[in-house]
Amino acid sequence: MRTADIRSRFLDYFAARGHTVVPSAPLPTPDPTLLFVNAGMVPFKPYLTGEQEAPWPRATSVQKCVRTLDIEEVGKTTRHGSFFQMNGNFSLGDYFKHEAIAYAWDLSTTAQADGGYGLDPDRIWVTVHHSDDESRSIWREVAGLPEERIVARGDEDNFWSMGVPGPCGPCSELYYDRGPALGREGGPAVDEDRYMEFWNLVFMQYERGEGPGKSGYPILGELPRRNIDTGMGLERMATLLQGVDNLYEIDETRPILDRAADLATVRYGADPQADVRLRVVADHVRTALMLLADGTSPGNEGRGYVLRRILRRAVRSMRQLGHQEAVLGELLAVARDCMAPSYPEVADAYARIADQAQGEEDAFRATLKQGTTVLDTAVTRVKEDGGRMLPGAQAFLLHDTYGFPIDLTLEMAAEQGIEVDRDGFTALMNDQRERARADARARKSGGTTDTTALRALLDAHGPTDWQAWTALTTESRVLGILGTAGPVPVAHEGEIVTVVLDRSPFYAESGGQDSDAGRLSSANAEAEVLDVQRPLPGLIAHQVRITSGELAPDDPVIAAVDPEWRLGARQAHSGTHVLHAALRETLGPTALQSGSYNRPGHLRLDFPWRGALSTAVRSEIEEAANRALRRDLPVGVRWMTLPEAKEIGALALFDETYGEKVRVVEIGGAWSRELCGGTHVEHASQVGTVALTGESSVGAGMRRLEAAVGIEGFNYLARERDLVSSIAEQIGAPRGELSEKITGLLDRLKNADRENVRLKAQGVAAQAEQLVSEAVDASGTLVVTALVPGAAQEARALALAVRDRLPANTPGATAVATEEGALVIAANRAATDTGLHASALVKALLDGRGGGNQDIAQGGGVAAERLRKLLADLPSIVASES
Repeated sequence: MRTADIRSRFLDYFAARGHTVVPSAPLPTPDPTLLFVNAGMVPFKPYLTGEQEAPWPRATSVQKCVRTLDIEEVGKTTRHGSFFQMNGNFSLGDYFKHEAIAYAWDLSTTAQADGGYGLDPDRIWVTVHHSDDESRSIWREVAGLPEERIVARGDEDNFWSMGVPGPCGPCSELYYDRGPALGREGGPAVDEDRYMEFWNLVFMQYERGEGPGKSGYPILGELPRRNIDTGMGLERMATLLQGVDNLYEIDETRPILDRAADLATVRYGADPQADVRLRVVADHVRTALMLLADGTSPGNEGRGYVLRRILRRAVRSMRQLGHQEAVLGELLAVARDCMAPSYPEVADAYARIADQAQGEEDAFRATLKQGTTVLDTAVTRVKEDGGRMLPGAQAFLLHDTYGFPIDLTLEMAAEQGIEVDRDGFTALMNDQRERARADARARKSGGTTDTTALRALLDAHGPTDWQAWTALTTESRVLGILGTAGPVPVAHEGEIVTVVLDRSPFYAESGGQDSDAGRLSSANAEAEVLDVQRPLPGLIAHQVRITSGELAPDDPVIAAVDPEWRLGARQAHSGTHVLHAALRETLGPTALQSGSYNRPGHLRLDFPWRGALSTAVRSEIEEAANRALRRDLPVGVRWMTLPEAKEIGALALFDETYGEKVRVVEIGGAWSRELCGGTHVEHASQVGTVALTGESSVGAGMRRLEAAVGIEGFNYLARERDLVSSIAEQIGAPRGELSEKITGLLDRLKNADRENVRLKAQGVAAQAEQLVSEAVDASGTLVVTALVPGAAQEARALALAVRDRLPANTPGATAVATEEGALVIAANRAATDTGLHASALVKALLDGRGGGNQDIAQGGGVAAERLRKLLADLPSIVASES
């Protein structure tokens, strides 16, 4: 059975039993504790934890997931991959254990001809929590399982929580016996390779408190509403139904692996090390395809860095297999054909995906070249110093700065007879990982904001009555005030605190739009609103500075948005939509926004594109945007379901999560149609103008447009006009002839620069000839010294010129010092052949300081008078070395 059919069969089964089919959320998640969705329940978390009221009592989904915590282990075992799909059925206060177990057993064992998966019921084992007698009893009743195939396990294996206070409960897992050829008999407690887990049923029935680990916390009691969260690994079920050994051999992965093997001219199964690399390639190419399809772009931090690392590990693994040519385009096309039956969007977006991947591969190939140069220089320095080990800090620099994989550093260093301080490298990597974990922990706890207290406010008072779309002012009441350590009874003048209101007109930062500015006013206090965020779904939190008086919980306040700020914000956000549409109109549909930020007067928009945009193309984009403003296109808002929005071509932001109903903002109807929760103008002309102020690279295959809008746009254009007028006046040319006049001036400057270089070279040559004639014979080695004005660059040029004029068959060394304190020494080939090295001479003169190689080296930081004496000592030093 194809994986796509397993997927659709699961959804059809639960849809027929009253479950709403919920589309997979995009892989990038707005959850601040995660980079990507890493479990099937993540999109349902607000409903499972009670943060939001669930829109349906029963739901089912097949959720795309990515886990990259142990990316280096991918391929070494055959049980885990970076990208996977999780089939899930969810009960939100509806059915509980009996139905969940019955559904899982029925779908697993019903014949394929009757809509099930047709697994042999005599080969299914289950595990239950050791305290969960109820589940054990249900398994006996529903499935007739004998006691020996119902295995009791402890908290580590069969008790679930999210790692923080909240819902928790026992779970029951289904395993399938794949036969004695794959391991020992005795059930999953003995061998989890032979007995493969394929479905986990989580029974959320308790609330846990604070505490570490899997069991170091108290159970506070029963939940008021019990939930079911199940997860069936789609790839694992495909492994079972397709009769293959592991997830790398199913129909969505094996074709990628086979194509990689063909390109590298190796055979899967012939060499264990090559097999690991082939599995890495297959996994990473599929993962990269899905991340790129969902709008993630390669970058240097966060999600972008994860994707970049995945792409580069795939390329590197192919190089290790012996394939040196560009490869991602070939392999991604295979991955597309594997995944498109389940996810048609990967085919629709493939041109963009392939272009971004190719740009990243080209950049990495250049990185490998640059990193190789850095590594070679470092290895040479180690050898010159008589060492045999490359410092861990150098290996870490190559890894962290140049993206140079540690295995490549180890391999290339070994080829040159040098070891690498792997322990030092590992220590630095661990430090970096610990900083990342600390950052993740800070995000998980909300940083300095007490999310526990915020959650208590949300539970006690319900969601904020948010009126940013319709109002600039509301009569509100203070529900709570939080300082850095938690709730406070009163906020005093000068303090910065977080305020939660029952009702708010303030826009909370999201969707690329900055938060509103404004004020809170009460009978006893005035406060300036500095920031507005949504730390929990449904809750608006205002960071404010108390400018006068005292503010306390229960105080009535007038919450007022600065109307000029809001006008500017509306212009900027609508301007972003207009620029996005103009960009796609000019460059085509692959120029899809991958990130944006807008605040009053300014906007920026990131999009995938290889190479800088020409002046003509930038002008064309700007003209298309302003043409839309001039036509005064209407701006409208419609609410509809997500499938309806996709049907009419609305563009969705990949890192946003959408509910049952979505808000579609249209500018000129189909010309610009995006899912958006921001504030907007009523007509396009109200944006004023869109003036492009910059276009730049923000990573391989990614460009950024910046623009000024509204009054800031007009001000920018006015400044440009004044600048042109000033230049025209200074040059003495009409504005229409300014370009031609400047081109002529630049040509004259270039000619003057070339003449200056020629004259300087003549001067250096003449000076070099004079110095050669003054060379001193030091025991058979010619020594030339000079103290000259200028910087190290001039000294280097002169030292090389003198060296090249010394007799080729006579050892020679030239030392040139500058009055600024630099020293450069050059040795010719005849000198280095006798063991006289420039780097050693520099260190001898400067007490071990300075560096370079055997034919040229330099140092500095020495007073001119001391350099004069050092130069005088050089002939005797050379004579002693000869």
